Amino acid sequence: MKKILIAACFMTGFVSFAQTADTALDPMKDKDLMTWYHKDFASTNVYGVNTQNAYKYLESKGLKPTPVIVGVLDSGVQVDHPGLIKNMWTNVNEIPGNGKDDDGNGYIDDIHGWNFIGGKNGDVYDDNLEVTRVVKKYQNVFEGPNSTTNKANQAKMPEEFAMYMKSKDIFTKKSVEARQGYETYKRIQQMIPTMIAMLDGKNLTPETLAAIKPTTQEQAMAASVLSQVAQDPEVKGKSPADVQAFLTKQMKEAVDYYEVQATKQYDLNFDPRASIVGDDYDNYAEKYYGNNHYADPKGEHGTHVAGIIAGVPQGDEVQYGVGYKVAKIMAVRAVPNGDERDKDVANAIRYAVDNGAKILNMSFGKPVSPGKDVVWDAFKYAQDKGVLLVKAAGNDNENVAENVYYPTNYKDVADAKPFINNMIVVGASTNDNEFLRASFSNYNQKMVNVFAPGEKIYSTVPGSKYEYLQGTSMASPVVAGAAAVLMAYMPNLTPAQVIESLVKTVNKSSVNAMINSNTNNKFDMISEAGGVIDVRKAAEYAFTNFYKPLSFTPQGNTKVLKRKKNVKAGRR
Repeated sequence: MKKILIAACFMTGFVSFAQTADTALDPMKDKDLMTWYHKDFASTNVYGVNTQNAYKYLESKGLKPTPVIVGVLDSGVQVDHPGLIKNMWTNVNEIPGNGKDDDGNGYIDDIHGWNFIGGKNGDVYDDNLEVTRVVKKYQNVFEGPNSTTNKANQAKMPEEFAMYMKSKDIFTKKSVEARQGYETYKRIQQMIPTMIAMLDGKNLTPETLAAIKPTTQEQAMAASVLSQVAQDPEVKGKSPADVQAFLTKQMKEAVDYYEVQATKQYDLNFDPRASIVGDDYDNYAEKYYGNNHYADPKGEHGTHVAGIIAGVPQGDEVQYGVGYKVAKIMAVRAVPNGDERDKDVANAIRYAVDNGAKILNMSFGKPVSPGKDVVWDAFKYAQDKGVLLVKAAGNDNENVAENVYYPTNYKDVADAKPFINNMIVVGASTNDNEFLRASFSNYNQKMVNVFAPGEKIYSTVPGSKYEYLQGTSMASPVVAGAAAVLMAYMPNLTPAQVIESLVKTVNKSSVNAMINSNTNNKFDMISEAGGVIDVRKAAEYAFTNFYKPLSFTPQGNTKVLKRKKNVKAGRR
C-alpha cells in the first residue's frame, strides 16, 4: 500500500487526516531544501547522504562507472519526464510499437518495463486492501452459518485462520475510521463558504477570530476549524481568498483520501481486477499478463521514487537523484492505489531480474500476505542472480518485529538472521537532528538495517512536475540510488557486500528516537546500523574491503578478462 502518513491533524476534535503518497506538500522554491538529502554531515551537520563526495572519491581512484539498471517496482513511472528521460532503461531488443514480442521474453513491446496491473481493457488504479481480500475470501469458511464446519475449517487451516482473524481486526477498525473520516471531511468541505463568510472580509488574525460570535452549531464548528487553521503559517494572517484556497485544497485531499478507502479499499464487493487484467489471479504460476502502460497519471508515487534514484537536473530544476550519473530506471508497475497483490510482486521481481536489473526498489508493504511463499521464492531467485533488493520499512510508526510488514526477509521474526542475504530494509530520517526519526517510520534493531532521508523529499512527479513527498517510500530509493553508485563503479560487488558497506559506515546519532516515553529508545538503537547512510563512507569501505579491479591481458589474438589481486588488505 502506498501509504505515507503525513501528519496533518490541524483540526482538534476531528478525525486526523493521513495523506497518501499521492498527496504532495506544496513545493517550496528553496534550492537548499530541494537537495538537502545530498548533503555531507561532516561539513553541514545535516544528515544527508554525502552524494557528491562519493562520486569524487570513486573518480579519484580512477574508476569508470558502468550503468546499473534499477527496477522501480511501484505504481508506474512517467518515462518521458524531462528529469528522467535521459536515465530510463530501454529494451534495445524490442522494436517499439510493432505489437510483437521481438526479444521472446513473453512481453510485447516492453520498451521501458512492464505493467502487471493492466490488461487489454486498461489499468487498475484503485484496488482494495489485502485485509479486505482476506476477509472476503475466508469469512464464510471460518465464520459461516454452520458452526461445526467453521470449527473444522479453523482446525484444518490454522495459518489461514490466524491471518483471517488479524485481517478481520484491522478491517473492522479501519473501515469504520474510513467512513467516519469521509463523512467528517465532506461535512467540513461543505462548510467552507460558511467559514469564509464568518471572516467578514477580514484577514485570518486572532482579532478577527475573537470577533466571531457563532449562533448555530454549524457556525461553532466552523469557528473551531478556523481557529485551528489560523495556526498554520501558510494561511496565518492571510486574506479570505487565500484561506478559501487553502481549505479547498486540504479538504479535497482529505475527502479524496477517505472516499477511496470507504468506497473501494474497504469494500468487500469491490474487485476491479477481473474485468481489467483478465488473469487467473489464484494461479501463481501464471506470469504472462499485463501491458506496457508504464505511467500512473493519477498518482505521483512511482515517478517520485524514480527521481530520487536517477533524476537529472533540467531547466531551472535542480533536483537530482543519488544515482543520477549511473542509474537507469526500469519501470515495473505492480502497485495500485491500495495493496499490491503477491502474484504481481513475484512476477515483477522475476521480470526485472530476467531483463537485467541489478537493484530492485520496493516502496510498498502490507500487514498480511496470503501469497508470501511465492514472493519469498522470487526473493531467492533474485539472490541467486546477484540482485539487490531495497525495501521500505513502512509508515505505521511500529516495531516491525511486533507488526510484520510484508514482504519481509524474515520467515519468522524469531529467526536470528533473514533467510536471504540480498535485502536491505530502510527507515526514514529527517533533516531535523533533534527529531531524526521521521515520526511515521517503522523501526527495529534487527529487522530494519539502516535509515535514510525520507521527509520533505523533492522529486519528479507526473505531468513533468516536481513536488515534495515523504515516507519510507522515499527513504528506500535514496538507498537504492546509493547502491547503484557503489555497483556502477565496482561491478564485482555482491548485494551482501553493498549492504555491509552501507550498514558499517552510517553517521550515528544517540538522539531520542521519539517512539514513546521510554528514554532508552535512542536513534542508534532502532536499526541494525544505528544511523543514516553516508555514500562517501560506504564507497571507501567497499573500495578498501571488496574492490577487485578488472584488466584485459593479451593472450594470442584475443583478450581474456582476468581479475587482478586486490592490493589492499581487507575482506574477500
